[in-house]
Amino acid sequence: MNCTRTSVLGVSSNITGRSNHERRRHFGNVCHKEGCMRKRGKVAGLVGASVVTAAALRGMLRRFEIKESSMAPALKSGDWIVARRRVGDLDRGDIVVFEDPADTGLNLIKRVVGIGGETVSIESGRVVINGALLADRWASGITPTEGSWFVPDRHVWVLGDNRSESRSDGRTIGPIPVNAVGWQAIARYWPTRRLGSLP
Repeated sequence: MNCTRTSVLGVSSNITGRSNHERRRHFGNVCHKEGCMRKRGKVAGLVGASVVTAAALRGMLRRFEIKESSMAPALKSGDWIVARRRVGDLDRGDIVVFEDPADTGLNLIKRVVGIGGETVSIESGRVVINGALLADRWASGITPTEGSWFVPDRHVWVLGDNRSESRSDGRTIGPIPVNAVGWQAIARYWPTRRLGSLP
């Protein structure tokens, strides 16, 4: 079930958190296979980590390590991401972090596919929204488990990008309340070769 038990800063489907001390120690010990890192990559990583740490101390951001592949290719095992506290509504395509409704204490990271008032269906491995095929540029692989789900107002319906590997998403847990979503992922910051905003 694409998730792991985590600390205050942890997330699942793929994510674990570390204490401030552990994160600093981990960051200082990271080394690229190509000879540790070029100077530019090291500076970018240090600056990025400093910004994230400062914002995290104010409770605005959290950083999480991706541990599994349910959100590949956007998020791969070993990636570190920055997530901001959710404020307001969510849109289709947002990558969100929320507590697993089936297991308190576990968190999941998935992508919003359906929003309030829509009917989401899976037909022949494809996602259909209100009868129209979803232009699903994020998906990897086919989408097993056919069915249909109505999304109530102020709820969202989520899937993992790696459809054949993702578990504990809308296909099993159904729509989730927007207010149950604590964080919205905004960028990868480690490793530096994958630094950038999320698709």
